[in-house]
Amino acid sequence: MATCEGKEALSSVLNRVPPLLTDLYQFTMAYAYWRAGRHNEPAVFELFFRDNPFGGGFSLFAGLSDCLLFLQNFTFSDDDVEYLRSVLPAGTDAAFFSYLKELDCSSVSVSAVPEGSVVFARVPLLEVSGPLAVVQLLETSLLCLVNYASLVCSNAARFRLAAGPRRRLMEMGLRRAQGPDGGLTASRYTYIGGFDLTSNALAGRLFGIPVAGTMAHSYVTSFSSLEEVWPQTLEPCGGSGPIDFICLVKGWLGRVCQLLGSKTNLVREGELAAFLSYAIAYPQNFLPVIDSYSVSCSGLLCFCAVALALYELQYRPLGVRLDSGDLCRQSLEVRRVFKECSKQFSVPQFESLIIVGTNSISEQSLAELNKKDNEIDVVGVGTHLVTCTRQPSLGCVYKLIEVRGRPRMKMSEDPEKSTLPGRKSVYRLLDADGHPQMDLICLSEEPAPKAGVSLNCFPLGLNKMVQTVTPAQVTSLRLEVFTCGQ
Repeated sequence: MATCEGKEALSSVLNRVPPLLTDLYQFTMAYAYWRAGRHNEPAVFELFFRDNPFGGGFSLFAGLSDCLLFLQNFTFSDDDVEYLRSVLPAGTDAAFFSYLKELDCSSVSVSAVPEGSVVFARVPLLEVSGPLAVVQLLETSLLCLVNYASLVCSNAARFRLAAGPRRRLMEMGLRRAQGPDGGLTASRYTYIGGFDLTSNALAGRLFGIPVAGTMAHSYVTSFSSLEEVWPQTLEPCGGSGPIDFICLVKGWLGRVCQLLGSKTNLVREGELAAFLSYAIAYPQNFLPVIDSYSVSCSGLLCFCAVALALYELQYRPLGVRLDSGDLCRQSLEVRRVFKECSKQFSVPQFESLIIVGTNSISEQSLAELNKKDNEIDVVGVGTHLVTCTRQPSLGCVYKLIEVRGRPRMKMSEDPEKSTLPGRKSVYRLLDADGHPQMDLICLSEEPAPKAGVSLNCFPLGLNKMVQTVTPAQVTSLRLEVFTCGQ
């Protein structure tokens, strides 16, 4: 039985990608095939990209699960067909629209690289076979589902590699994404690409991705005085009656300022009020942004006072977020203060509070951050992740490779745009240590390579001589994922 989340994810795909979400020329070609009596000829297309993205050496393949849901539910409604009747040329035979009403993917089959796999340029990611008119109609939708998903997933993987294995990554790009669908797709596939969390509540609901978030600057700046804090009390975690939380925090603020040699008159009362109010609302989820005004003169002091008061009442605050300035330098200062408070006030957990860094993080700035001393535990990434600012498109293409069992090849004045004819098998060759050596593309009728047996390979797109390789292991990269509509 499908879970509630699974049903919602299915509904999301169907609402976003109905069969009518395609280019008009797919229908004009389908009609011409139908008119010529060729619409049921067996045909095969393959989907691939020509160059590895972001000037790098790999991509991750993503979007397959959405493609399968799309194929399984591919049907035209009466309203769809009536709309097509209104936009196709007036001479279109009426019987064609009856044909469209009966159309589905029950005769379509797909083999694919497993979703999330590392893949390379010109290696077929999908092979789609079925009646010529139907598999032609699928082109634009499948490209739409794979192109951005694979690009943003690959971008996420590059951020993960730049961040290293220790640091947690949070996707927070919904407000900067290319529309609602771009935001939802980004949240889903950056998670597959290696991110740990998302700020996108709908992605959490649909796909089970861990969500996180506490407060923005607007919450902090909305307060101006302690009089706006309500309620003013907080009951200890164990429960023993409400405590005057404002009074408790004021006492801690004085002790923190004395420890650090800070001036209490520089502390912004509105910032303290905001932290107090939020801590009373969520004493176990206290992670404020501390740079709305001044980190050292106000935000950090306010946080320490409120957090120490929470510890006194047996709660566990989470940490702080830095969103401007020199994140590395500030994180070192914040951690130093945490350690001083931990030692002075005998609160061991204080020195291990989380420090989150967010401030227009790019892959390059993340790599540079790793070269500097810092104490950032979690990095939040938005704009540069979901918009893929270094490259706007993966450039996947969908090309015909066989009709009626006969290979088809596109010849072009641009050699890069020529295609490889015929159905293919794809193998990954590995060395004795289990590391990939290369991906091998063969015609499907050719024998599979064998471990320990040398073979000659012709590098694609490179002006190099034939290479001789002896793989220690051979794995097939293609799986049958969709057969006759299932």
